Parts: sequence; C-alpha cells; structure tokens
Amino acid sequence: MNYKEIIEDIHKTVKSGENDGALASYIPELANVDVNKLGIHISTVEGFGFGTGDHLEKFSIQSIVKVLSLSLAFKIVGEDIWKRLDVEPSGTAFNSLSQLELDNGIPRNPFVNAGALVICDILISNLSNPKEEFLRFCQNIANNQELKYSDKITTSEKSVGYRNIALCNFIKSYGNILNDTDIVLDFYFTICSLEMSCQELSRIFLFLADNNFKGADGSQILTLSEAKRINAVMLTCGFYDESGEFAYRVGLPGKSGVGGGIIAIHPGKYCIAVWSPRLNYKGNSYRGMKFLEKFTTKTESSIF
Repeated sequence: MNYKEIIEDIHKTVKSGENDGALASYIPELANVDVNKLGIHISTVEGFGFGTGDHLEKFSIQSIVKVLSLSLAFKIVGEDIWKRLDVEPSGTAFNSLSQLELDNGIPRNPFVNAGALVICDILISNLSNPKEEFLRFCQNIANNQELKYSDKITTSEKSVGYRNIALCNFIKSYGNILNDTDIVLDFYFTICSLEMSCQELSRIFLFLADNNFKGADGSQILTLSEAKRINAVMLTCGFYDESGEFAYRVGLPGKSGVGGGIIAIHPGKYCIAVWSPRLNYKGNSYRGMKFLEKFTTKTESSIF
C-alpha cells in the first residue's frame, strides 16, 4: 500500500476544498489558532511513518487525551472501572447534563466530559502525584520525554469551565466523585491541555494497533483484551453524537478533540492522526472527517 502517495493526493484535495465550521472559540486560547492549518501523519505497526502539511506543529489535543486517561485507569483498576461509568453511546453533546440525572450520576461512557471527570477521580484516588504520573505514562508510551502540558490552555479552560464545574458537582451529588471537585477539575483541565503534533499522536496511539507494542521502559501498556475494549468504546463513543456517522463514513475506532485533532486506529495495521482546527456543528474537525473518509475509502482499510 502506497500510503505516501494516497495521503499526499487526499491532502491536496481536502486543502483546496471547502473549510467550513468554526474554531472552539468558547475556550479563548483556541480562538487564536490559524484556521487554515491541516496536518496528517500515519504510523504503521511495521515501522513506516509519513506525514504532510502541518503534521509537525503541536496543538492542544483536548479530548483525545481521554483515551490515554482511560487506558491508565483501566490498567490500574481493571474491570472495576465499569462500576462507575458505562460504555454506551450518549446520543447527546459531549458536555450534556441531562443524561446524568436520568442515569443517577453514572456517565454514559468515558469519553463524554462527565465520564472523563470520573476517570480523573479514579486516577487521583490511585496515584500519589496524578499530573506527573499521568504525564510520565504518556511519555513512556510515546518514547518522548518532551511531551508537556500547556499552562496557557489550562488557564484558558479554567476561566470558562462553567459547564464542567457543573458536571463535576452534579456527579458529586450522586456520590460518584470521591475526591474534592476542585482537585478533580484542576487535573481534568490540565490533562486536556496536553500538546502534541500529528506525528506524535500517530505514534503514541500505536499501542492500540500493535499487539506487540512496548513502552519506552519495555513494559506492555495494556493487555490484548483491554486494548480491544478501548477500541470498541472508541468506535461507538469517540465522536459523541456523531459517532455513528464516523463509523459509517470512516469505519475505524477513533477519537476527536475540540482542538481540531482526530486519531483513527486500524488494529493490526496503523494509527493515523489529522489536525484541522475548524469544527463542524457536532464539535468534530470538519476537514479531518473529510480526509479520513476519503483515506479509508481509497485504501479500502475500514475494519468492516
């Protein structure tokens, strides 16, 4: 498969096409990003890597980090994690409050904001220094000690995090947040500010594509069974109320972030990352969705 030629061809097509949508301007710092940025990078389990466009420029990965926090929590507590959250598609926006009341404070899945807050609470309960240990976990997977949080993005998110504050307190009222809400929210805002390039993203998520993947310290990140389950939740829940559309058009497990990034994984083959900051009305990268639909169509690499 000539991934290089295919990616370059689709990049030209998407770059010259429409660039609809809007920046996630409700987070002030994200409103300053150049809307014309477009980067793509693929990393395969066989060791091939190729990128084009703005694939080396770092950006705020935002909710893509929820896959990494879920992975660490799953690694630490195992199946007990599902006692506090579900694995069902939400059918609602990423920051919805309505389902929490219907479900008695149990988030529908770990990728909506409510679910990610519960995951943060689990990590805080099980790590002595959550921010540092989570960052080390990411650095180990990526084999990259340069990964870091953005203080600017963290501060920017805290300044407008009213809905997340409400979500956290609402879950707390049902007894499903065990730690102080201010500590949980601070950890959540911090990890969402993690910055990576498309190249770094495509490499860090190879652990969900490669059964033989080992971290920089030589350890296995997840068992095969755990990786399978996380890929399954990504397929059904990774794009909030557009998850069905992504599965239909792209056909891969994936996760988006309001920074404009998307990662998609073909188990046993590759991880591909795309970044384009303008979001569609569902909160997912407009050009990123377009690119990945064309890519899996051209390469015939849907999992279906």
